[in-house]
Amino acid sequence: MTAIEKKIKLPNTDMMILLGVNDQNISIIESYFNTTISIRGDNVLLKGTPEEIDMLEKVFYELAFLVNKNRQLTHQDIELVIQLAKNGKEVVSDYEIDSAILFTKNDVIKAKTPGQLEFVKVARKNDIVFAIGPAGTGKTYLSVALAVASFKNHLVNKIVLCRPAVEAGESLGFLPGDFREKIDPYLRPLYDALEDMMPYEKLKYYLEKNQIEIVPLAYMRGRTINNAFVILDEAQNATALQMKMFLTRLGANSKAIITGDITQIDLPSKKDSGLVQVQSILKNIEGVAFVYFTKADVVRHKLVKDILNAYEKFQNGETSNQNKERE
Repeated sequence: MTAIEKKIKLPNTDMMILLGVNDQNISIIESYFNTTISIRGDNVLLKGTPEEIDMLEKVFYELAFLVNKNRQLTHQDIELVIQLAKNGKEVVSDYEIDSAILFTKNDVIKAKTPGQLEFVKVARKNDIVFAIGPAGTGKTYLSVALAVASFKNHLVNKIVLCRPAVEAGESLGFLPGDFREKIDPYLRPLYDALEDMMPYEKLKYYLEKNQIEIVPLAYMRGRTINNAFVILDEAQNATALQMKMFLTRLGANSKAIITGDITQIDLPSKKDSGLVQVQSILKNIEGVAFVYFTKADVVRHKLVKDILNAYEKFQNGETSNQNKERE
């Protein structure tokens, strides 16, 4: 296809912000297109195919809008605008900007419900966040995405993901294999999330270099974790002592997200759950936040929400019958 040239004028736009340090923002844009981009004053000169130039025109107008609105431009903003332009969308809404978390090769991982969006906003503002809610609401997946985004953008040097290895219906001692093979099934959901978000070879490299760690909660004892994004998943199965141990592992420039579902406690006594206890202990500490997901935030198969409703009705009915028997 024959190349064409087009000039775009961006008056009243702070071109220093638009271009970025050493033209880094332009380099990001060029990596997505085969078009030649030149900047002269507030003019952007484009040379390429008509289709790409049409997309780039939308991209630069949207980026100029964000610069004028926010007085800043992040790499995430640029990638989001490009993805929207490639998908034929012309306007960047506040929701799209706030909800996008991570860009993978084939998709944008973002909040899909109001509850998920609230969680993303809170997680970006606080160093310790508790995400509590039923299965299927995206607690773990979004948390891992936030961790990978922070790692990718060099906000942290390490990701540590952990889970309590609590026996739920079967004993570790009777499972086949050595300890690592016994414990891996508990950690598998964390591996699955990571494999969705980065190429296998990169993930393997980071795991080998210990820049990404996936470990049982017990392995956190005695450590101080600096400059890291730490996630405790299935935290309803951490005891009160384990929860305190985990929270006091955080070092300088570290963030933590703790996820769990207090309706699925596998500990011998539900009263032992550190996730239940911690809600009253840390509720008034600045920098610590609690986000509660509901059935409205379920993003798995449509039947998952119906299943949760059915179990809730059954349990409520069972409780009512027990109360009547006591009377």
